[in-house]
Amino acid sequence: MNRYLLATVFTASSFISTSLMAADVSFPHLETTGMGEIVTLPDMAVFSVQVSEIRKSAKDAKTAVDKVIAAFNKRLEEEGVARIDIESTNITLRPEYQYKKDSKPELIGYRANRNVNVTVRDLAKLNSYLDGALGDGINSITNIKLKVSDESKFIEQARQAAILDAKEKAASLAKGFGESVDGVWRITYRNSSPRPMLMRSMEMDSSANIESTYQDAKIIIRDEVDVVFRLED
Repeated sequence: MNRYLLATVFTASSFISTSLMAADVSFPHLETTGMGEIVTLPDMAVFSVQVSEIRKSAKDAKTAVDKVIAAFNKRLEEEGVARIDIESTNITLRPEYQYKKDSKPELIGYRANRNVNVTVRDLAKLNSYLDGALGDGINSITNIKLKVSDESKFIEQARQAAILDAKEKAASLAKGFGESVDGVWRITYRNSSPRPMLMRSMEMDSSANIESTYQDAKIIIRDEVDVVFRLED
């Protein structure tokens, strides 16, 4: 008896893999995609700030940026941020020109840029760190990522939910067609990864209420698995 059932769940981002669909399976079987989703609240964050200064000489521009970065890093450490959670990127320098019609570009100075990435392990302090950056001379916040610290635990929960979803779909479909599931033949794991919640970048004179935004935020962790189940003969 040649029996074959195919269960698909199509969403904007979820399709049964082509390698699975193309599998040459000669015995009675059905295919399902299991999906799991865990919703949790963020308890940590990673934010990036940028310092940009222009001076007549490259040396002066670098010195100005280094001074701001040193003050920013010192304040963060004094407020309890571990040095390992403060990552400063290499400085970049470039000439700045003024362009006028019908004349050659005029060199007006040099611009120095440097970014700092900060990991905040106590989310309640995020707003104070951002507010303090203004006094240190930081020009802008380039991005804020809200995350969850015990990420592996929630990934495992989402994975188990996806496995259970695949099993329940298979059992329901087989029962509806008067068949019975007789074990698993093939498992294809999607290897999904959590996506931190991104908040928009802002200039340091922005009036955006960052605190109210992250307090209402939720982190969604999804996982998927494709399974081929054998049907009883």
